[in-house]
Amino acid sequence: MTEVRLEELLAPGVVADDVPELAPLLKARPLLSAFSTLFHGSEAEVLMRLLVLREIGRETDSPRWGPEQLRQRFAFLDPVKLETVLRRLRGNGLLEIGDDSLYALSDLGRNAVAAIGMLVSFSTEDDLELGFLTAQLAGLQAVGSVTPEALGHLLGKLNDLAWHFEDAIASGSEFRIADARRRLSANTRWIERGTEVMAGLLADPEVPFDLARVAQRIGLAQSRLARVDAAFQRALNKIEAQRVTLGGSGISSSDVAGWLRRLDGPALAELATGALAMAPELTLLAGGHELLDRAELALSDEARRIEADTALPPAEDAPSNRAPEQEDLRLLQHFSQRLARLAEPGSTPAPLASLVAGGGFPAASYRLSLLALLADGGGEGGATPADGPIGEFMRLPLDVLFEAGTVKVGEDEIAAMSTGLVGAKGSLPAAEVVPILDATDSFSDPA
Repeated sequence: MTEVRLEELLAPGVVADDVPELAPLLKARPLLSAFSTLFHGSEAEVLMRLLVLREIGRETDSPRWGPEQLRQRFAFLDPVKLETVLRRLRGNGLLEIGDDSLYALSDLGRNAVAAIGMLVSFSTEDDLELGFLTAQLAGLQAVGSVTPEALGHLLGKLNDLAWHFEDAIASGSEFRIADARRRLSANTRWIERGTEVMAGLLADPEVPFDLARVAQRIGLAQSRLARVDAAFQRALNKIEAQRVTLGGSGISSSDVAGWLRRLDGPALAELATGALAMAPELTLLAGGHELLDRAELALSDEARRIEADTALPPAEDAPSNRAPEQEDLRLLQHFSQRLARLAEPGSTPAPLASLVAGGGFPAASYRLSLLALLADGGGEGGATPADGPIGEFMRLPLDVLFEAGTVKVGEDEIAAMSTGLVGAKGSLPAAEVVPILDATDSFSDPA
C-alpha cells in the first residue's frame, strides 16, 4: 500500500507551512510517530506491542533487560513474534539497546507508556474523559504549564455533560434520568477537584488573560452542573406523581417497565405472542342517544350544512347607551357628613365606638378602615384624591386617636373594638396603635 504524503491531503496551492494549526503537530512528529508505531496494524498486534512495552517499563529497580530475560518473561508469546515486536519498537525509538546488548525504554517510550497507563487506569471509571482531563490539568498546574488548549478540553467535556443531563431531563424517561443522575454522582469528585484547580489558577494575579477567560467559563459550567441534581429531583418527583400502582400488589408501572427493559428480544417476542393483534380490534361503545345524534348529522342536509358552516357572524355595533358601572359610595358619604360635624368649632371629640357601630359588622368594619386611612394619610397636607367623595373624606380636618385598650360592645355583631377618639384637627395626639374590631361568636359571615 502506497504511503499517502501530507501534501496530497492539502488543497491545491496550499503547503503545510501555510496552515498554523499543523505547526504543533509537525513539531511533535517523533512523539506521533511513536504512537503510530504502537497503534498501527491489527488489534492483536497493538495489544502485543503495548504488553511488551508496559512490562519492560514496569521494572523499576533494574530497568535493563537482556535478551534471555525477555524470552523468559514473555515465554507465553511466540519467540519469532516477540523478536518482531522488539525490532519494531527499537527501530521506531521506543526501545533502546546499549553497548552491553541490554534493552531499556527510551525517554519517548517511557512517556508513551506513562500516558497510556493513565488512560488505562481511568478506563474503569464511569466517565473516563472527565477524570483524565481533570487529572491532566492538575498535573499541568502543579508544574506551571497550563495551556488554553488543556482548559478548552475540560470546558468542552463539562458542556457535553451538561447537554447530556439536560437532554435526559427533557426526555421525561425515569430510567434515563436515573442513569444520568448516577453518572453525575460518579463525576462529582472530579467536578470538585476541577473547582479547586480553577480556584488556584484564578488566585494567581499573574495568570494570562486567555487562561483566566477560559477558567471563568469552566467555573460557570461547573456551577451549572452543580444545580443539575436539583433538576433531576424535580423531574423524578413529577414522574413519581404520575406513577400508577397495579391494584393492591404494590407493583408500580415503573417496576413493570424496569422488568421489561431487562428482557432480551426473544423473551419480549414470546411475551407479546397472543397479546398483540396485527390490526387494532375496536369495540364500539355508544348508547342510543349518541347513535341518533350521529345519524341525524349523516342523514340531515340542514344538520350537515350547519356543522360545515364556519363563517363568522355578521358584525354588530357595540352598544353605546349603557352607562358605566359606579361604585356605591352612599355609606362613605353618610359617614363623611357625620364626621364633618365633629370638625365644627366647639365640638367635642367623640369615642370610636359611637361612630363606628351601626348597621352590622360589615358596615362597622368599613367605617373603622376609613378612620384608619384618615389617621395614616388624611388631612389637608396628605396625598389624597383630588375629586370625589373619597377626596372629600380624606380632606376632613380631623384627627383620629387609637389607644392600646379595647372596649366591649356586645351588640350589633361586634364583641369588642379599640378605644379611641375622633376630634377636630390639632385637638388629639398622634395615633400609634393599630385598630382592632372583633366580631361576636354568633357572627359568621359579614358579607
